[in-house]
Amino acid sequence: MKVLPFVLIPLLSACASQQSVESLDRSDLLPTTIKSIDNCSVGCPVGGDHQTLYRNAYTLNNNGSTKFANWVAYKITKQTAASGRPRNWKRDPEVPAGETLNPVDYNGASVALRIDRGHQANLASMGGVSDWQTLNYLTNITPQKADLNQGAWARLEDQERSLSRAADVDAVYVVTGPLYEKDMGSLPGTNKVHTIPSGYWKVIFTGSTPANGLYAAFVMDQGAPRSASFCDFQVTVADIEERSGLILWSGLPQDVQAELKVDPGRLAPKIGCTSVVDESVTAQLRTVSEEPL
Repeated sequence: MKVLPFVLIPLLSACASQQSVESLDRSDLLPTTIKSIDNCSVGCPVGGDHQTLYRNAYTLNNNGSTKFANWVAYKITKQTAASGRPRNWKRDPEVPAGETLNPVDYNGASVALRIDRGHQANLASMGGVSDWQTLNYLTNITPQKADLNQGAWARLEDQERSLSRAADVDAVYVVTGPLYEKDMGSLPGTNKVHTIPSGYWKVIFTGSTPANGLYAAFVMDQGAPRSASFCDFQVTVADIEERSGLILWSGLPQDVQAELKVDPGRLAPKIGCTSVVDESVTAQLRTVSEEPL
């Protein structure tokens, strides 16, 4: 019996140590300023993967299987924009190496696939924040066709910044992410398992909530021509939820969500669009995007 305590103490210590290790999740990788960062306003998307990164430049949910973010949310104000920021690509140090890509993994992609390293939260809109360098972490990057990245997608980003400069706008909230509706092949410079997005979605609203009606939603296919107008890719938030498997605006009351998500909103005319969402066109775009290559 005198020996028993000396046997139990190491065993208990080992169990406690093992439990402390097993109880750790990826949240211990997150910054300690989570509560002070507001990139979503009415709730970030629900239904992503286990690791969400909270940064001043953006809030991001990483997908360790595809190697790209499930969604990225950012808040543009009159102070966040900046020009001339360099593109110094880096692996995200807060994400396990097996759950993201390295800069070398993009080698050869531009020539072989006409692919850019496309920012989800873009440098021009968010380059003025204190941690702007994190915009070049590859968790915030996806392989985006050059014609899309430099065409309709870039023009929509320009409109986001223009909105933020309006005298009656305090903030522009944006959440964006990829879709995986058809096979897009693989990056030629890596053996890592990954999935190239087949398209992208984006939801924009101004003010503190979309309940004021000033919001718009878009889905663009990777194959969109450079000359395409982003206005032609308007959808509803309900359509994005159906195709992405996520729940948006989760902080709003359910009845408010239900009403807003099936309505195209009233923001589009403020960013240069004259037409509203045509559900028949939306259905046609969905059918085309789901066709295999």
